[in-house]
Amino acid sequence: MKLHELRDNDGAAPKRKRVGRGPGSGIGKTGGRGIKGQKSRSGVAINGYEGGQMPLYQRLPKRGFNKPNRKSYAVVNLSKIQEFIDNGRLDADAITEESLVTAGVVRRKLDGIRLLGKGELTAKAVITVTGASRGAVEAVEKAGGSVTLPAAADA
Repeated sequence: MKLHELRDNDGAAPKRKRVGRGPGSGIGKTGGRGIKGQKSRSGVAINGYEGGQMPLYQRLPKRGFNKPNRKSYAVVNLSKIQEFIDNGRLDADAITEESLVTAGVVRRKLDGIRLLGKGELTAKAVITVTGASRGAVEAVEKAGGSVTLPAAADA
């Protein structure tokens, strides 16, 4: 076998369809687009358009409500905090939202950080966050630590 004899297996690389290259190609002239009309032209974007009839997505009833000022919390699990404490990237005596961001546990605070109870916490940690689940608070207190939440926040 020589370098110029190398080629793909049959059917592995189908020939590229070259449209609009003369009548002999079988897809010349209109290039397989038919004749006239919006779809035969370039730059068509008509998904969901029903020829002037009210589109389906507008005919169906709308449900629910999206609260415009809804709070979005960054979430942290206990397992992640324990991992960072074990690696020495987090001080268990004073874990605040700022220390979680600087250590890289969460990327940004958003509207605050919420502590969730997934995983185990063995270190005696003092944590100050915006919110925490009931299970997370119990797990931290079971390990001998404490969770401090702002007075107004509902856990």
